[in-house]
Amino acid sequence: MDPVDIVDLALVGGGGGAGCLVLTALDRHDLTGLRIAVVDPVRRRGQDRTWAFWGAPGTDLEPVLSASWRRVEVTTSARRRVLDLAPLRYAMLRSAPLYARAAEAERRLGVTRCDAAVGALDDDGTGVTVRDIDGRALLRAGWVLDSRPGPPRRPGRTSWLQHFRGWWVESATPVFDPDRAVLMDFRTPQPARGVSFGYVLPVSDRYALVEYTEFAPALIDDAAYDAALRGYTRLLGVDLTRSAVREVENGVIPMTDAPFDRRPSARVVRLGTAGGATRPSTGFTFSAMRRQAAQVAAALAAGRDPVPRPAYPGRHRWMDGVALRALDNGRVGGPEFFGRLFDRNPPQRVLRFLDGDTRPVEDLAVMRSSPLLPMTSAAVGDAAGRLRARLFRS
Repeated sequence: MDPVDIVDLALVGGGGGAGCLVLTALDRHDLTGLRIAVVDPVRRRGQDRTWAFWGAPGTDLEPVLSASWRRVEVTTSARRRVLDLAPLRYAMLRSAPLYARAAEAERRLGVTRCDAAVGALDDDGTGVTVRDIDGRALLRAGWVLDSRPGPPRRPGRTSWLQHFRGWWVESATPVFDPDRAVLMDFRTPQPARGVSFGYVLPVSDRYALVEYTEFAPALIDDAAYDAALRGYTRLLGVDLTRSAVREVENGVIPMTDAPFDRRPSARVVRLGTAGGATRPSTGFTFSAMRRQAAQVAAALAAGRDPVPRPAYPGRHRWMDGVALRALDNGRVGGPEFFGRLFDRNPPQRVLRFLDGDTRPVEDLAVMRSSPLLPMTSAAVGDAAGRLRARLFRS
C-alpha cells in the first residue's frame, strides 16, 4: 500500500471477530462510497475459534450458524436444570463462515488491505496517521476502529481470567443430546480459588464441542486442561478409546472491573474487549461486538461519527464488579451464585441481564436472587475500594 493513501475509515486488527462484524455491517448498509482499509498482519480463515451467543432467531447470522438450541442445561452437584429459552435461543457460530462473509464484504466494499502490524496511531484531531512498528506511515484515516487487544486504562480492583480448552469430540456412539446445550456444568472439580465448569455445544448426538472452563486469577498448564477434559468427557459418558478429538480450541478472556478506554483519542475508537465488549462477570463478548458493529455502520450511513454506545449500562458494570469481588474473596461460591441466579429468575431475564438488556426493576430482581449477606459485604468493599482509588488519583 502507498504510505500516503488516505481513507475514510481504517480497521486496525480488522481480521478478527470485531472487525469482521463491522465489515459485514458496513456491507449491509451498502457503504460502497466509503474508502475503507483493513490493517492486520494476519489474514484469518478456517476454523480457529467458536463464538456462542443468545438472541431471537431470524438475524442476519442465521445462514452461517452451525447450530442453535431452545433449551440449555445448568447443572450443579445438587440438581440439573433444563431451561427453556423461548423466545430466545442459544446459537453457535464457527469462525470460517464469518471470515468468508467478511472477505466477501471486503470485495464488495472495495476495501484496501495492508498486511502490517501497527505500532502507533497518531491522532491530530482531524485524522489519524497509522504507523507500523518501525514508525513508518502506512496510511492516513479520518477514523480508526481499533480492535486489537489492549490493557485497561488502569488496574481493576479484581482481575480474573476466563480461560478454557475445548475438544471437538466425535464419539463412536450416541452420547450427546443435540436438542440442548450445556451452558454450565459445575460437577467438575472446583479450584482452590475460582470457579470451574463444563460446557457442551452438540452439533449431533455424536459430535460436540466439549469445553473445560475456569474463572480464576491465574492460568493452568496444558496437562491440567487435558486431565480436566478427560475427566469431564468420562462424566458425560464419552468413551475416549472409541472417540476422536478432531480439533482443539483454547482461549483466555479478561474478567475485570478495570475500565477500558473506549475512545483513547478524538478519532480512534476501540472495539471488542479493549472497547469494553467483554462482560466482566461471565466473559461473554460476541453479542456486544455485534451491537458495536451495528451502531458503527448505522452511524456512518447516517453521516454521524462512528462511535458506539457503551456495551453495558453503568449499573451492570457496578454489579459485575461486586460479583467478581464476592467470588474473589470466597464469600460466595460460583456454583451457588449461578445456581441461585437461574433458580430464582426466568432464564430469559438472566440471559438478557448478562447481555445488558434488562430494565432497572429487573436488575433489582436479579440482585435479590443472589446471596444477600456476602453480596452486601462485597458491595461495601467495592465502595471502599472506589473511594480509596479516587483519593489516590487525586
